[in-house]
Amino acid sequence: GGDHIIYVDFNKRFDLDARIRAARKAGREDLATELERNRHHAGILLADVSGHRITDALITAMLHQAFLVGVQYELEMSGTVTLRLFENLNARFYQSSIIGKFLTMVYGEITDDGTFRFLSAAHPPPIVFSNEFNCIVDIQEDRLTTFPPIGTMPSRSDVDRRRFQSPLEHKDGYAINVINLMNTGDIMVLYSDGLADHHTEAGEGFFPGRLEEFLRERKGAAAADICHSLREALLDFAPLTDDISFVVIKRS
Repeated sequence: GGDHIIYVDFNKRFDLDARIRAARKAGREDLATELERNRHHAGILLADVSGHRITDALITAMLHQAFLVGVQYELEMSGTVTLRLFENLNARFYQSSIIGKFLTMVYGEITDDGTFRFLSAAHPPPIVFSNEFNCIVDIQEDRLTTFPPIGTMPSRSDVDRRRFQSPLEHKDGYAINVINLMNTGDIMVLYSDGLADHHTEAGEGFFPGRLEEFLRERKGAAAADICHSLREALLDFAPLTDDISFVVIKRS
């Protein structure tokens, strides 16, 4: 977010080959099979916390580290990231947070066939730009189910829920949304609300009209180049009044 562009090499995050060999050595062919499927997935987590103080940034850092530890455990136990991880993260933040900040999050996995499966905790929905139709396409509402911000409500399935009072009752268990709109040349943008709220002093918004124009002009570029250009376009459009984070995914 802000003035930083981060590149992630998914091959350096977790050693799938080593985990697959270890699973087979232990006689866990079922685990090895699940791990093999991850060769076709890339996972993306984007989180945003209300506020701009260092303490607010620490909340997202806490989520990031807890998430990475959880992913490692999930790979060792299940070979894949399950909803259990996010239920546990939500429970942990609910039980320990006294800060009163809103923490939104989207986690999704994009597969090499263009399918995007994701979970949203009060985060803005993805934007999909169709290369064929040359515009941002509508996504059905039933594919955009979202849940309360992380840590604001315990889950009904939380085994410890009776030990913690909840003025907002309990949330339903997390569910996965599936988007199958990623064809060759399509672009998907995950973003924080800072992008959706970006506007000039006169009140003209960048989102979604200017964003659509930008993607129409830059759709032939690689994802990394689109990232660079989008950053410059946002800064040229208006001074930043909020932090902005975004992830660009392109089907090649």
